[in-house]
Amino acid sequence: MKILEAREIGHGILVESDGYISPKDNKNIITEMAKDSFDGEIYMNAILQKYGVPNRNGRVYPENILKRENDRYQEVIKKGGAISELNHPESSLIDLDRASHIITETWWDGNRLIGKIKLLTSPGYLKEGVISCVGDMAANLLRQGVTLGISSRGVGSLAKSGEYNEVQEDFELVCFDLVSSPSTPGSYLFKEGETADSVDEELPVVETKKSSKSLNMDKSTNLMNRLNNFLSK
Repeated sequence: MKILEAREIGHGILVESDGYISPKDNKNIITEMAKDSFDGEIYMNAILQKYGVPNRNGRVYPENILKRENDRYQEVIKKGGAISELNHPESSLIDLDRASHIITETWWDGNRLIGKIKLLTSPGYLKEGVISCVGDMAANLLRQGVTLGISSRGVGSLAKSGEYNEVQEDFELVCFDLVSSPSTPGSYLFKEGETADSVDEELPVVETKKSSKSLNMDKSTNLMNRLNNFLSK
């Protein structure tokens, strides 16, 4: 199954990463982590995804689809299966050899899906700083002050909707990978105790595709408004 590139429509693997350079505000937050020593397990938070907002790949996730997939994902979290990788692979399957973190909790903040992330570090890294797995690599990047973002991976279809591509009903969420350049605005890791606003970026919310019935109603309303304005002159 092929990975759908930015602005491409059809059916395939949907990964959200596009080479965007992180803003200075986010860099300042992550730089503070380099001063901290990680004692014990390492937890971070992140904006995992947003609905109704075009990302830098020109895609929009409708509210009902993203909420449905998050509800389904809760069962995966409960079973301890919400693992993800460091960087997107060219596959819809999760490779255990590349697993870097696990999602332990998600919650909604407006149109933002927030998640709690546990880095899958080894005892050797926590005690001696020895890197022996991918989770250790991710933790060490943060310790060195590297900005890390998070990006969804799933399988589904895209269809043109205005100037953007809209994710369709057949979308299935796979996981949320760590990346250097997230497509979703503001999807950067931030420390527990910080707020999502500290890393978020504002882009305009767009309307997703309406039903034909709703569109006809809008047209009728606009026509009545125009008629009323004409008669009142």
